Amino acid sequence: MTDIPPRAIAVRRAGEWQDAPVDGVTLDYDARFLRRKRLTGAGGTVFVADLAETTSLDHGDALVLEDGRLVEVRAAPEPLVAVTGGNLARLAWHIGNRHTPCEIGTERLVIRHDHVLEEMLRGLGAGIERFDGPFRPEGGAYGHGRTMGHSHGPADHAHHHDPAERHHLSAGDFDGGNGGD
Repeated sequence: MTDIPPRAIAVRRAGEWQDAPVDGVTLDYDARFLRRKRLTGAGGTVFVADLAETTSLDHGDALVLEDGRLVEVRAAPEPLVAVTGGNLARLAWHIGNRHTPCEIGTERLVIRHDHVLEEMLRGLGAGIERFDGPFRPEGGAYGHGRTMGHSHGPADHAHHHDPAERHHLSAGDFDGGNGGD
């Protein structure tokens, strides 16, 4: 019989927790957007994220296991691009117009490596510098993390769950795969 790993059933945001975590999990930007997934911490703790809804996790957040233990979330380094230039607002507008996640600073913008966007930005006079680092883009005006539920018309597909709906775990959720629904 396979042991069923503990479930992470809640999130505590960075700054909202002080207990020492039992482990940490390092995830890139895409992997920090999850609802249900089997994960293994750096210290070997195996658990299943089983959150009530798809959630955007930030560096420094903690997943709360059923027994109250915490697993710290860390942003993994990934290929990024620093964008600089005389008119950051204009460059940010062009990035946002393409619905590209962007980390906005006073001296630079940061996006994930994308050769097409890099060429467009160079054409607009931007300086481009590639580097590896944790990606922590702006979350949007309508909620924590990513912008969700944003529509451009009838061609968009919306996928909604009743908040009261609960998905139950089965043996297939522990195959090490995505396990999403």
